[in-house]
Amino acid sequence: MKAYIFPGQGAQFTGMGLELYQNSARAKALFEKANQTLGFEITKIMFEGTPEQLKQTKVTQPAIFLHSTITAEVMGASFAPDMVAGHSLGEISALVANKTLAFTDALQLVYKRALAMQKACEAAPSTMAAVLGLENT
Repeated sequence: MKAYIFPGQGAQFTGMGLELYQNSARAKALFEKANQTLGFEITKIMFEGTPEQLKQTKVTQPAIFLHSTITAEVMGASFAPDMVAGHSLGEISALVANKTLAFTDALQLVYKRALAMQKACEAAPSTMAAVLGLENT
């Protein structure tokens, strides 16, 4: 059995999606469509941005969504999953991967969600911690 499991916020990194953009006409078209839909060049931030730029919620969430959904689209029939799942933001990516939501509609939803979360964070600054990369001992 094969599955796609999509990540939530925190999986961003500089250069994410660049290899897809450079090597797949389909990926490039989807990234360009995303730039138009969002009204700014998110690809520039994804491919060349600083970690500080990438960790802004209003950038992070659409960037992770794009990387996830475009990877799934490019893999296409070569890895057709039997099921999909996602954590938090990744749930929306999963809905696109299984064709429940259209790419552009989901991108708009993700961006509006990200803007609302960014605004909430700025209105009431707080913090959250995640423990990543623990080794089994």
